[in-house]
Amino acid sequence: MLTLKTEDLSAVQLQDYLQYAIAPRPICFASTLDHEGNINLSPFSFFNMFSTKPPICVFSPARRVRDNTTKHTLENVLQVKECVINIVNYDMVQQMSLASTEYAKGVNEFEKAGFTMLKSDLVKPPRVAEAPVQFECVVNQVIPLGDSHGAGNLILAEIKLIHINENVLNSKGKIDQEKIDLVARLGGDWYCRVTADNLFKVAKPLAKLGIGVDSLPKSVRLSKVLTGNDLGMLGNVEHLPTDEEIDLIASDPQVKEVLDATIGDTTNRERELHELARQYLSTGRVELALKVVLL
Repeated sequence: MLTLKTEDLSAVQLQDYLQYAIAPRPICFASTLDHEGNINLSPFSFFNMFSTKPPICVFSPARRVRDNTTKHTLENVLQVKECVINIVNYDMVQQMSLASTEYAKGVNEFEKAGFTMLKSDLVKPPRVAEAPVQFECVVNQVIPLGDSHGAGNLILAEIKLIHINENVLNSKGKIDQEKIDLVARLGGDWYCRVTADNLFKVAKPLAKLGIGVDSLPKSVRLSKVLTGNDLGMLGNVEHLPTDEEIDLIASDPQVKEVLDATIGDTTNRERELHELARQYLSTGRVELALKVVLL
């Protein structure tokens, strides 16, 4: 394993390792203005939500690694403590990238990137009409993290109004994760797209207490077939099945086929049962898979 001391790395080297490893990162498209009314629009992947009540988003205009200068966004929010956080989806990703160009102060990136300015209801900076979700925010605090090349400046923005394009809502009025078509930032020039074919769900162990991987037999924990993800699913059940329930699964046609084919061959029997359990896990039949590996 490669081990690196951060103090031995330059800002450019650090940025490369960190941005490739800490990814994907959601993209905040922040619109701001200065005290003279000059509008700025800039994307940030150092961005996320950090509180629900109050609703707080944080994004960070870092000092430029190249020459240690600060960005117009930072200068603007120190003058006018408001911003609009516009969420970026696939339909606007190329224009968003264009808006990241370091135009001179006073140049309106809405116009350069071809976006439509939409008047906000509460704050002075305009919204991006093309963004599927727009948050009107007041800036509660700006926290500088340093004065060297690449140092961040945390902008704590409290959401006051939420605007959502109805085209990304489902029949219940909730945001549809497939319809919103989000994109995220990776390292270098890389991005990723959140499409229906790469979405998956993981059951949260909030309403129940999982037994834990440590409650599984050693032969299951050290399986050469089951992965860490498989063990995590098995360990998230609330209780182990009874001996009677385990015995009953032996009559399942697929299980019986494995048992009949591996009479006297305990090594292959365990492997094949674990492979069958993986098939069940891939379709969400966790309790069935658990009974199979416990045979």
